[in-house]
Amino acid sequence: MKRRIVWSRLIGIVASMALLAVSAVMAGEHAYVGSKKCKMCHIKEWNSWSETKMAKAFEQLKSGMAAEAKKKAGLDASKDYTQDATCLPCHTTGHGKPGGFTDIATTPDLAGVGCEMCHGAGGTYTQSHYMTLNNKEYKKADLVAVGLIGEITQAQCAVCHNSKSPFVGAGYVFDFAARKEQGTHAKSPLKYPH
Repeated sequence: MKRRIVWSRLIGIVASMALLAVSAVMAGEHAYVGSKKCKMCHIKEWNSWSETKMAKAFEQLKSGMAAEAKKKAGLDASKDYTQDATCLPCHTTGHGKPGGFTDIATTPDLAGVGCEMCHGAGGTYTQSHYMTLNNKEYKKADLVAVGLIGEITQAQCAVCHNSKSPFVGAGYVFDFAARKEQGTHAKSPLKYPH
């Protein structure tokens, strides 16, 4: 009897999670899965990204980190900003969105600016019938239709890289072309046509 109750509860939980995922996709929202999921197939890109300021953006919010930059920006260098709602959208992955960063205890894999901030929340396009090792025949257009960002744009970067940041002046202009050329991670050629 107890097993039946446990199984029925488990089935109910799984069904609820599936319904939430389907609802999110239908609403145009895709859940975040974290950069470790990307690492499984894109190890070279992940390794180079993990050394960037973007990967370490959450660390900069901690007390004592980036002290000179914080002082110059008029911020308290001794304050811990890791729970500051004005900082988290640009220092974490998916803050305030389905499956996105909530706090370091609950969603540690989404601390920092991860793959999904540029490439879109992977909750749908990383499923088995899309981009996986088991499906080498996937098409980029199919992935874009379910959340992959096909082309990274200046507007996308400007959500965080803008004059509202306390670290830049009012006349700040994000140099998208230079930053895109400089890159944020290594880029490997695709093994299969997509």
